[in-house]
Amino acid sequence: MDIFTLRSTEITRRDFMKIASASLALLGLSQALTPHVAKALEESLGKQAVVWLEGQDCAGCTESFLNSLEPPATSILLDTISLRYHETAMAASGHQAEEALAKTIKEGGYLLVIEGSIPVAEDGLFCTVGGRTFKDIVRETASNAAAIIPVGACATFGGIPGAGPTDAVGYLFRSTQRHHYFDDVTAGKPVINLPTCPVHPERLVAVIVHYLTFGTVPPLDKFNRPLAFYGTLQHDNCERRGHFDAGRFMTDWGDPTQHEWCLYLKGCRGPWAYQDCWKRLWNQRTNYCIQANTPCVGCSEPEFYESFSPLYERKFEVELPGIGRTDIDKVMATVAGVAAAGIGADMIVSRLTERKNNEKAGKKES
Repeated sequence: MDIFTLRSTEITRRDFMKIASASLALLGLSQALTPHVAKALEESLGKQAVVWLEGQDCAGCTESFLNSLEPPATSILLDTISLRYHETAMAASGHQAEEALAKTIKEGGYLLVIEGSIPVAEDGLFCTVGGRTFKDIVRETASNAAAIIPVGACATFGGIPGAGPTDAVGYLFRSTQRHHYFDDVTAGKPVINLPTCPVHPERLVAVIVHYLTFGTVPPLDKFNRPLAFYGTLQHDNCERRGHFDAGRFMTDWGDPTQHEWCLYLKGCRGPWAYQDCWKRLWNQRTNYCIQANTPCVGCSEPEFYESFSPLYERKFEVELPGIGRTDIDKVMATVAGVAAAGIGADMIVSRLTERKNNEKAGKKES
């Protein structure tokens, strides 16, 4: 067996049908396509190479992916692709690892997964691997890739490193702004952004299966995120929405009567966060942030982390129907009366721009 190929135990035809059906459900496609997906997976066995790069990151996306053992989506994925290069997961190291990467790049046609932000300050010297800047490694690897999948908040929009001194960016975006560092090697290639911190393994598996099956990417939004996973607001699907509408907002963590009240005043970014964590759940569908009594930090959004910081603090004002923009503390004092008057306490939330483009307006993008 190729020492650079990560493979799991043998799987059955039934396993193939399960992953085919699950992937279609995740992407909102007809279950009538299940046999077609299973056939495409079988035909791709041992053929599709994948390169996984890590830049300025905490390896959280890698851990999220590798720790997902059930349902057998990960096993199917590992038996369907040839993971040629992954600094954390591959058996080889040193010169052998770099030789595997060089060989794969020369062959071309692989899927490129990027984890971690890409520092561009000082010509990328803040992150080097094997004596080369990560910026240059990404450029070289992307040049011969068939498709590019940035995973996690850092690789998609810059994430937490984007708030630091390295001028870290995502592959396509610096926060909400499209940059042009890699346009020359990206032209004509699909780029699918899968944010959240970390990436949810089901989203990654479904996108790869979709690509292997149809040779295309699912419908994307303006930030290159699949609409199937990032097309709805957390706020519109939150299990605490009833408390929001009724004006019950948590103000005291220690008050047991407020245990399940809306977390908006505690800095919840749910009204801005487009994702399906409320449905997808984490840790084998056990829980997610709000069910764990933690405000949503909006890690699916381009503004995470810098423009949404400090986390867990209310930062934005709101607008109420018929009232307009007003101070949030005054709103909270009268929201029940507003609802009783028939105006409706459902807040129309507007982003008050404290975005990076104000702080970095003078920066020249390449």
